[in-house]
Amino acid sequence: MATGSVLKVGVVGGTGYTGVELLRLLVNHPQAELEVITSRGDAGTAVADMFPSLRGRTDLVFSEPDVARLAQCDVVFFATPHNVAMRMMPELMEAGVRVVDLSADFRLRDHELWSEWYGEPHACPELLAEAVYGLPEVNREKMRDARLVACAGCYPTSIQLGYLPLLENGWIKPDQLIANSASGASGAGKGAKVAMLLAEAGESYKAYGASGHRHLPEIEQGLADIAGGPVKATFVPHLIPMIRGIHSTLYGQLVEGAPSLEEVQAAYEARYANEPFVDVMPLGSHPETRFVKGANTCRIALHQPRGENVIVVLSVIDNLVKGASGQAVQAMNIMFGLNEDAGLSVVPLAP
Repeated sequence: MATGSVLKVGVVGGTGYTGVELLRLLVNHPQAELEVITSRGDAGTAVADMFPSLRGRTDLVFSEPDVARLAQCDVVFFATPHNVAMRMMPELMEAGVRVVDLSADFRLRDHELWSEWYGEPHACPELLAEAVYGLPEVNREKMRDARLVACAGCYPTSIQLGYLPLLENGWIKPDQLIANSASGASGAGKGAKVAMLLAEAGESYKAYGASGHRHLPEIEQGLADIAGGPVKATFVPHLIPMIRGIHSTLYGQLVEGAPSLEEVQAAYEARYANEPFVDVMPLGSHPETRFVKGANTCRIALHQPRGENVIVVLSVIDNLVKGASGQAVQAMNIMFGLNEDAGLSVVPLAP
């Protein structure tokens, strides 16, 4: 792509929380122009009528998904529920469109494992091997030439970035990983669910999926890639009564001969020194989800309780930004050779 060129962008599924977050970021992107935004249920509705926050930013109207029209774009984002993107993907890829998929349709390389967790056969397993897993801090070089990027999930992003330097250096036991994570209600999507009503979820805190959550195989696949061998993780997600944010508390058993906490801290700072969206906070810090609200940032802090052989990593992201739409825009920037922070230089909201 020539410097200064403007990308023609399509968004499939623009009415959910990740969809509108994607629109919020793209309308401020200096080298992206929204061409088409689809919604089967709201075709004919002006985007700004559904989302008054976008008044004056776009004149587009939601339309039915149409491959011929999407094929006129340089890049197409899928902000759809799982099991949707895979049904349109072969035709789009044949048309030469580059795709960033925010759903889980192409995150797992094993189609049988995907079917086990998502409840149906995969519609195009032949594309799974080509899809590049969209965690830039790990796969940036592969993403540059990718036709299809499968964005990392929200929980998996916070967990993989938190563990990454420890596993890369072999400083923790890969078969004893524990991730205790909590997400705001927007992580459940926009669909009407009794459990997500204010009277049900407000002033309460609960675990869910403790016997097995479908992000677990993605987490273990990603961590195994980082570690260079098999890992075993226990992952327990929680719902916390707020709108945005994920806080992951990660536990690792240090191996014999592991360096001091200060040396581990230095390694984290060195590993992420050139990563524009990962911030390693000073030792003793306790990052909060409000420190990243609205921004494409992961903030990390390290602790070693009582100096014992357990290391605790605290990792926070905004689930809708670094955990979804912001990471998707970051992927687009990498794929098309743009400045990686283009459209993403957003300071977190405070308060």
